[in-house]
Amino acid sequence: MQFRKSGIRGLAGVAAATALLFGAGLYSLSVSAQPKLDIHFVPTPHEVVKRMLELAKVGPNDTHYDLGSGDGRIVIAAVKDFKAKKGVGIDLDPQRIKEANENKAKAGLGDTVTFREQNIFETDLSEATTVSMYLLTSINIRMRPKLLKELKPGTRIVTHAFNMGEWKEEHNESVNGYQVYLFIVPANVTGKGCQRR
Repeated sequence: MQFRKSGIRGLAGVAAATALLFGAGLYSLSVSAQPKLDIHFVPTPHEVVKRMLELAKVGPNDTHYDLGSGDGRIVIAAVKDFKAKKGVGIDLDPQRIKEANENKAKAGLGDTVTFREQNIFETDLSEATTVSMYLLTSINIRMRPKLLKELKPGTRIVTHAFNMGEWKEEHNESVNGYQVYLFIVPANVTGKGCQRR
């Protein structure tokens, strides 16, 4: 009788340990499935969004791309307030994409706005005529060859807070203490790290 009781207790312990390990394994898989983010989402203030889009001269003939689009506010403003014909937001964080799509629905925007869960370094940017970015300078510099290769001459790029390293901006200004930069893709690119391939 004593043997049977301890055996039952032993089996219960093994079952509990197995369930614990299995649960931990599922948690580990869930955590590892999350994308590794270079930066965390910090929303751009609405007055800065407005000024960025003004500097980029976004209008009805533009397709606007926001790289690292977060909650979607810049793409939504480009289409809703500045009448861009199309807006595309790219973000690696599924939670931000979900939030952006919810904000798009609240704004009453249809197929003119799209949010894609993608790596910005793997996204085809060639259709963009205006681009916005709120990334670190180091990431901007890594993006620079791709921007210069894929974007057409004359494409306007606006960045919030961080510049493009050796690529000199056309204009920069402070908006309530937030720095904003404007870059225009040239027809002929020269200088270290700024060569069109």
